[in-house]
Amino acid sequence: MNKVLVSGRVEGIVLKSDDPINFLGTVNKKTGIISDKNHDLFEKPVKNTILLFPSGIGSSVGAYTIYSIKSNDAAPLAMICQKADLTVATGCALANIPLIIISEEEFASIKTGMKLSFDTDSSNQIHYQ
Repeated sequence: MNKVLVSGRVEGIVLKSDDPINFLGTVNKKTGIISDKNHDLFEKPVKNTILLFPSGIGSSVGAYTIYSIKSNDAAPLAMICQKADLTVATGCALANIPLIIISEEEFASIKTGMKLSFDTDSSNQIHYQ
């Protein structure tokens, strides 16, 4: 069973990272492109993806970065994590970006490029296509 932190209805393509994301230091708040050369998604845009990553790390100011990328029309459609952290949860709530927490097993089974859909109001299930 998945845990919904911010509800929503989404269909899109997965962009998966095995690295935690520090939104303040890793994501360009104007473009939504990963700007940290040491991150496994370096130079990839998060815009219009279902962003899958283990957890957020870093400063609570990262919540403002999530809100900024949404305001700049550069945000993911949704975020899916293994572990909830206050920065990501707050940022997604402020920006109205759906956020779901999933198990380690489910995280391992989802790959970049997969098409996913979910509607947290009707079901907590993620549908793979």
